[in-house]
Amino acid sequence: MSKLSIVNEGSGRFIVDGDLTFSAMDKKTVSSFAFLTTTKQVTLDLGGVGNADSAGLALMIEWVKHARSKRVQLRFRNIPEQLLNLAKLSGVDKTSYFVSVTSG
Repeated sequence: MSKLSIVNEGSGRFIVDGDLTFSAMDKKTVSSFAFLTTTKQVTLDLGGVGNADSAGLALMIEWVKHARSKRVQLRFRNIPEQLLNLAKLSGVDKTSYFVSVTSG
């Protein structure tokens, strides 16, 4: 298990590192959405995510909801295949947030 961390790269870009799983999340990480209000456009790069489960998908959906409520444009990059498959099973893959986009 690798603890989940969110690293600020500047200019509204954040790197999500570690496992996006129930066991890797702590209360502080889950309740801290302050990074979503740093700018009007936020990009979360999930390329550093090792393992993911449905709790990780649920957290991503909460990030989307919070961003919408704050009128922040949120984009995900490098979504792991595991999370895309969970999104498909859950039916949320039809939203623009879960389109598979990789950094080039």
